[in-house]
Amino acid sequence: MNALSIFNPTFASDFFDAVDRGYGYGSAGSTPLVDVRETDEAYVLDMDLPGYSENDVALSLKDRVLTISSVAQAEKEEKAKDEKKAEYLIRERGESRFVRRFSLPKDIDSEKVEANFKNGVLTVTIPRQPESQPRQILIKSA
Repeated sequence: MNALSIFNPTFASDFFDAVDRGYGYGSAGSTPLVDVRETDEAYVLDMDLPGYSENDVALSLKDRVLTISSVAQAEKEEKAKDEKKAEYLIRERGESRFVRRFSLPKDIDSEKVEANFKNGVLTVTIPRQPESQPRQILIKSA
């Protein structure tokens, strides 16, 4: 089977199924871009989150559903009394939010999931259970 065919909607309920794209973020109403790759040991999810920090993002895992969400609010502007108060004419960057949910496969080790945030990219590593990892089988001569 082609490795990409597992993302085909006919197989979606069994594998990384984006079950909810939630709210958009930014003025364009788009959702964060995600790449998912598979290794023998783990599934790795990379999500582009420019302008976010690790404090702006929440991750949870329940019943094999990984939820990644955020609500980032614009910084409050506090000006000294002697400064002139600026008034916005257009403000499109006030608040951004999103929710993404992924149904994970049955072979994950949910206790060992890790997440890292670097240069605007969230990387979630979801280890596979050892018994589900490929192994070589020794062929004996008769």
